Amino acid sequence: MTAYVALLRAVNVGGTGKLPMTDLKAMCEAAGLTQVRTYIASGNVVFTSEKSEAEVRAAIEAPLETYAGKPVGVLIRSAAEMDALVEANPFSDRPGNRTVALFVDAPLSQAVISAAKNVKDEEMRLGHRAIYISYGAGMADSRLSIPAAKAGTARNMNSVTKLAEMAKILSQQ
Repeated sequence: MTAYVALLRAVNVGGTGKLPMTDLKAMCEAAGLTQVRTYIASGNVVFTSEKSEAEVRAAIEAPLETYAGKPVGVLIRSAAEMDALVEANPFSDRPGNRTVALFVDAPLSQAVISAAKNVKDEEMRLGHRAIYISYGAGMADSRLSIPAAKAGTARNMNSVTKLAEMAKILSQQ
């Protein structure tokens, strides 16, 4: 059994007429995922499965598309990959709420960072299937635009650390 984290992209998981986390959890359980847990209302799910990463993604995306009436991107990471992402954070000395991991599925090159626009005091570093971004003065006034982000989803490092911890606990059960 592998412990995974699913990160939903571009879906509103709170509010009236949106996808409540209880419904998201139920969809994951109906897809055959086990020990399903959600974390804060921003599309984060931790679970175990014998399926591969691709099979898990497909199992989650299909009911989400039916629910939303359009494709909903889901990025999947194993517990080990989440743990490695936290350990490799080049901005670990900075506030976790001002540092994010931008998750993507495609391999990354330095060109991704070079293509960023409206860089002010943000710093970026490549990770494995992620871009770490430290927002110096904070995210509220940032106009940073990263073309590769269109296919990804970001979580602040406080959330990433918590999700990694949750997945690690599941992987040890």
